Formats: sequence, C-alpha cells, structure tokens
Amino acid sequence: QVQLRESGGGLVQAGDSLRLSCAASGDTFSNYAMAWFRQPPGREREFVASINFGGTTTFYANSAKGRFTISRDNTKNTLFLQMNDLRPQDTAVYYCAADPTGEQPYDYWGQGTQVTVSS
Repeated sequence: QVQLRESGGGLVQAGDSLRLSCAASGDTFSNYAMAWFRQPPGREREFVASINFGGTTTFYANSAKGRFTISRDNTKNTLFLQMNDLRPQDTAVYYCAADPTGEQPYDYWGQGTQVTVSS
C-alpha cells in the first residue's frame, strides 16, 4: 500500500503563494487517483482538488477554482498543489489522499501540513 507525506506548508500573508508537495512511497504512484483535502480550524475536513491516474483530468472545489492548481509527476511519485492568492479562509491543515480504484473513497492519507494565512 502507498504511504504519503505532505510538505510545503507554512505561515504566509494574504495574497502570497505556496506550493504543497505530497511524496508517495511503497507502491506504484500512477496506480492511484489523488486528491487534496483540508481541515480548517474547528471545521470538518473538506475536498479541495483531485486528479486522475495520469494527470489528465482535474476537478476543483469552488473555493479553489482559479487560484489553486493540482498536478502530479508520476516519474517522481509526487503530487502538488500550487496555491496562489491565498486568503485567511484558506488556513487549514492540508492532506493528500490516494484512491486505488479511481471511484473513491480515498483509502490512504498523509499526516497533513499546516497552512496559515494572515490578513
């Protein structure tokens, strides 16, 4: 089974950009559809963006459209989330998740990386 480890979080100001990475190991990365989720303080975890096995199809939550870009490099076993024009409401713990079937649910999760956006 795949193991996931996020990195790239931090404290930024509103309007800044961050690029999150999710390194996969333990299995063939291209065998998994991937997604980013986030959990804001005091709230439920929510979907951010997803990408199919080959990286040709993406889907975004309304809150991420136009500002965030999900991508993957199957040769480097890495998932990315480029986040631009960050807002205080983007403050959350961000998780990557892997789905071996492409039909959900996401069975494997990383430990999360904190993103804090100050106003």
